[in-house]
Amino acid sequence: MHISYSDNKNQPLFDVDNKTVPLVYFNIVKLKKGETHSYQLENHESSVVPATGTIEIAVDGKSLGSIGTRVKNVWDGEPEGSYIPLNTPCTVTCLSDITEFFIAGGIYDKKLEPFLVKKEGIDKVQYGSDDTKTHRKIKHILGAKHHDQVGRLLVNELYTVGAGGWSGFPPHKHDTENQPIETKHDEVYNYRFNPGHGFGVQVFQRDENKNEGFGYQLFDGSTIAVDKGYHPCVVAPGYEMYYFTILVGQTQRSLIQYFQKTHAYQVETIPGIKDMINKYK
Repeated sequence: MHISYSDNKNQPLFDVDNKTVPLVYFNIVKLKKGETHSYQLENHESSVVPATGTIEIAVDGKSLGSIGTRVKNVWDGEPEGSYIPLNTPCTVTCLSDITEFFIAGGIYDKKLEPFLVKKEGIDKVQYGSDDTKTHRKIKHILGAKHHDQVGRLLVNELYTVGAGGWSGFPPHKHDTENQPIETKHDEVYNYRFNPGHGFGVQVFQRDENKNEGFGYQLFDGSTIAVDKGYHPCVVAPGYEMYYFTILVGQTQRSLIQYFQKTHAYQVETIPGIKDMINKYK
C-alpha cells in the first residue's frame, strides 16, 4: 500500500486494527511549542522518534527526558528516539518552535521498561558502494544494541550515500514464517528526499516465478506498507533518499530475510552487506 503525503491531522496512518500490516502501528505527529500529544497503545510497544525539533516524553505521568537535535530536516544531525512499553500512557510535549515526530508501534505481549536512545547510542552501519549503486548508511534507533530491552520492534533510519542508487537490494522478502530460512515481519517506510522535489520508486514482485511486478512513485512524505513480496526501491540520480523504517516480527525480533534466488548471488558482491544483515538480528 502507498499513502501519498497529506496532513493526517495527527491521526494514525496505520492504526491498531489495520488489515494491511496488522503487526504495525504508525503515526506522524506535528506540534507547535508547548503543545502536547498523548497516546496509549494497549497491545503495542512503541518508539517516539523526532524527525525535527525537540520533545519531552512523559511515561505514566513521569518525565523520561528530552530528545531531538535536528532543526531543518532529517539530514540535519543525528537521530534520537525512545522505547515506550505497551499499555502505558505517553505524553509528548514540543519544546522547540515546532516538531514533527514518528510513533512506531509493534504488537507485543509483555510490558518492559521505558528508555531513551540518545545520539551517542545510535548504532550505525554503512554498506554498499558507489560502483554497485548500493551505497547506504543505516542508523539503528532500536536495533541489535537493544535486543534484550525490546520485544519484537525494530526501528531505524536509512540514508542514501551520494545521489541515486538502490536500497533493499538484492530483492528480498520476509512475509513467511519459515525458520531458519525466513521470518514473518511486517514493515512500514516513510520517505523523505533531498532536495525535497526529488523522487524514487518502490518496486514489488509478488511471485518469484512470474516476470511481473508493479511500483509506486515515491515523493517527499510518501508512506509504504510492505505486506508481502520482494520490495527493492531506487532513488533517481541527483537526489538523496531517506526512509524511516518500522519492522515488527510475528514470532521474534530478529529478522531473517529471504533473498530472491535469481539475484541472491549479489550478496557476495556488495561490500558490507553481511554486516548490515547481522544488525537486524
